[in-house]
Amino acid sequence: MPYYHELKHYSDTKADWIARRLVALRADLYRTITGGRRPNSLIVGSWNIRSFDWGVPRLADSFHFIAEIVSAFDICAIQEVKSDLAPLRRLLRLLGPNWDFFVTDISDHEGGNAERMAFVYNRDKVVFRNLVGEIVVRSDTLSTGNQIARSPFFAAFQAGWFRFTLVSSHIVFGETNAAGLAMRAEEVAAIADSILKRAEVEDQVYLFLGDMNIDTRDGVVMQALLDSGLEVPEFPATNMGGDRFYDQIAYTVDGKSERKTRLLRHGVFDWRGAIYPYPETRIVTDGDPPNVARADFDETLAYYEPVVTAHRAAVGKAAYADFRRSYKRWNTEEMSDHLPIWVELETDYSDEYLMRFFATT
Repeated sequence: MPYYHELKHYSDTKADWIARRLVALRADLYRTITGGRRPNSLIVGSWNIRSFDWGVPRLADSFHFIAEIVSAFDICAIQEVKSDLAPLRRLLRLLGPNWDFFVTDISDHEGGNAERMAFVYNRDKVVFRNLVGEIVVRSDTLSTGNQIARSPFFAAFQAGWFRFTLVSSHIVFGETNAAGLAMRAEEVAAIADSILKRAEVEDQVYLFLGDMNIDTRDGVVMQALLDSGLEVPEFPATNMGGDRFYDQIAYTVDGKSERKTRLLRHGVFDWRGAIYPYPETRIVTDGDPPNVARADFDETLAYYEPVVTAHRAAVGKAAYADFRRSYKRWNTEEMSDHLPIWVELETDYSDEYLMRFFATT
């Protein structure tokens, strides 16, 4: 679990509000992710945390909430990390000393949007295998002759018996016309092809994950992923509107690896039942422990309107003319316009190893 010691430095009102939201968030994470995990498993997350951090700094509340969610994973790929690494370092302080991270340089070329990608991981659960890199393609791989707009970032790890490399990506957004979607599909196909070639000669599993900017299940970008030769679990929508399938995790099932990928569970985590609810969010309390208190949209709006006004004034920004109308936009800037996705994978292959020593009959 994350560290909560910063709460004692806040006002009683602020500490009370954050603590109550964290308890509700912990209950939802337990119900959705952590409560059902099997022994000897690995939980891998991926989350595009919108512009982390660029523009008006996030509230302390949001850092606590983001840390709580990330702590449910053993390792998490984060997209849209911006040039200033102070927010990422603050997240790591909240996660605790057993957490570490890797981060790329800024993508300053065309389509890169001045972004970094990061892996944050719990060293008690995951061991870094001292290999990081970026996927670079031949000049004739993409029809534009360019490199992938935001170079995919990979790093090698091990959990238990399971050796794996994560390849984090943020596929080019561009236009939503046929040409723009074809460009996205090209990038997805190129990354997957590179991963598959590596998996053929390396004793490890590859996981391709991140914001792939997939609008629909039946479009050309999703089809490129499905046709790639990787295994693709079906995830629900990951945008706030519930109709876009931007974020995906796919993995190799063939190749040289002795430890084949065994998917135990997977899903999307929606925080809005515990923190920052939308007007249409249905607050469900059935099954909540007695210590869980949930705030609906009107309560949340009433609490945050003066908080946000003061926060914006402190950084030289005018108050929102109509906070109720601006709330959803503000919410995506505090948390994200993407929901995190996750997979739980098997890491204990000891039975198979022992069976090698069975005498044949």
